[in-house]
Amino acid sequence: MSARLDPRPLTRDMCRGDLADVIEVERRIYDFPWTEGNFRDAIEAGYHASVLEFDRHLVGYRVMMIGPGEAHLLNLSIAHAWQRRGFGRHLLLASMREARLAAALTMFLEVRPSNAPGIALYGDLGFRQVGVRKGYYPAADGREDAWVMSLPL
Repeated sequence: MSARLDPRPLTRDMCRGDLADVIEVERRIYDFPWTEGNFRDAIEAGYHASVLEFDRHLVGYRVMMIGPGEAHLLNLSIAHAWQRRGFGRHLLLASMREARLAAALTMFLEVRPSNAPGIALYGDLGFRQVGVRKGYYPAADGREDAWVMSLPL
């Protein structure tokens, strides 16, 4: 009888060696992606940057800033081929746990109103819209607003 390995998602700190894979995912899923410099700066600034691996594949990543009493989720992304399989939820829950451990009382994020799957995920986990940032995101036809959402931790 042979043992069957049960791969589980692994969240670990993002390092410079991950940037090529992270940038590839970022460019494939966004029309206006973060740059390598954005990710490198986040790592160097000490932001909480993590990658999510599954079965030896980088399936997603997130960048979060934690300050006194609050966490701000700056980027949470899942590679297109791995979307709609629970990896976004897994990474968001891990981010929430990490923020609580760092004594954050509230988590904030921005999301495009056109990102219905993201809004649904955030709503399912208790995030509520608390504001709007006008013209926050670049868009094909100019700018798109951002919904500001928050969650008491």
